[in-house]
Amino acid sequence: MPYINFTDEQKEKARQTNLVYLLKSQGETVKRSGSEYEWKDGLQKVTIRGNLWFHQYERVGGDAIDFVRRFYNKSYVEAMEYLLSGSDGTLITSTPIVKEQKPFKLPPRNDNMRRTFAYLLNRRGIDKEVLYAFVHRNMIYESAKYHNAVFVGFDKDGIPRHAGMRGTGSKSTYKGNVPNSQPEYSFHWHGQAEPALNSHTNDVKNFEYSCLRPSNRLYLFEAPIDMLSFISMHKTNWKNHSYAASCSVSDRVLFQCLKDNPNIEKVYICFDNDEPGQAAANRIITKLSKMKTQSEILIPIHKDWNEDLLFLNEQSEKEGEEPCQTLLL
Repeated sequence: MPYINFTDEQKEKARQTNLVYLLKSQGETVKRSGSEYEWKDGLQKVTIRGNLWFHQYERVGGDAIDFVRRFYNKSYVEAMEYLLSGSDGTLITSTPIVKEQKPFKLPPRNDNMRRTFAYLLNRRGIDKEVLYAFVHRNMIYESAKYHNAVFVGFDKDGIPRHAGMRGTGSKSTYKGNVPNSQPEYSFHWHGQAEPALNSHTNDVKNFEYSCLRPSNRLYLFEAPIDMLSFISMHKTNWKNHSYAASCSVSDRVLFQCLKDNPNIEKVYICFDNDEPGQAAANRIITKLSKMKTQSEILIPIHKDWNEDLLFLNEQSEKEGEEPCQTLLL
């Protein structure tokens, strides 16, 4: 391929190509999602906004030139010529996007949590004590307008920065994040010190109390319900460990937690038992390996950790026992 010296004007023109028009001109299916569009790279979602794109599973993105090079397997020169020719003879460009930044704001609270409790306890099988621990910290509540379960993420100063929502209606499949949520602060739990009893006697006066320091473990999940399900199955000293739900397969909350908790030495990636989840898990494991951070992938038996929990609870009910719990690894 000969070297071509493109002008700055040509580079900018190609870079600003509207990707929705480009994809539609090639017969591709593009779906609107709020103020953005979605396109599928196989089974994986790519978000498009004007001339910009972002691969939701691989967590990479770029402009129109990067898009053509990556997904159309072209060199830089080939991509430039392809875009400047308009692929079908007409080049449609996008004006640079200036995104209005509105302040993050939690949805108003409902005056009770009946629907959220029914959804999480009865339909999702979450352990009551585990759920109440998060509710007590104002990390889970019910929204007033739509009665969604809201999962709140705070920064290290206790300021809400992220909120994921899940519909609680019997037929609802809704899930999404509050606008302008910061993904590095999605739903998470920092390990805390807990009192430990050191005695073999039943005499309360002779109990010796010591303090369990926060452990060096962090467990990363795709969704808050998976995180709550895993904890429900592994309750022994659970508050001592750290957990995070990325509300996707991103690693941003993981690295924020590592920054805020320097005591963490080992990370367990607990993503779904499917191709996108495990591809993301291996990507994150590679990053952690380069950082010399110990890591391990934990895979649910079924599709996700909630399915595992529901299966165990169903088996326990058949045997007339309390919901099944396993020991923490």
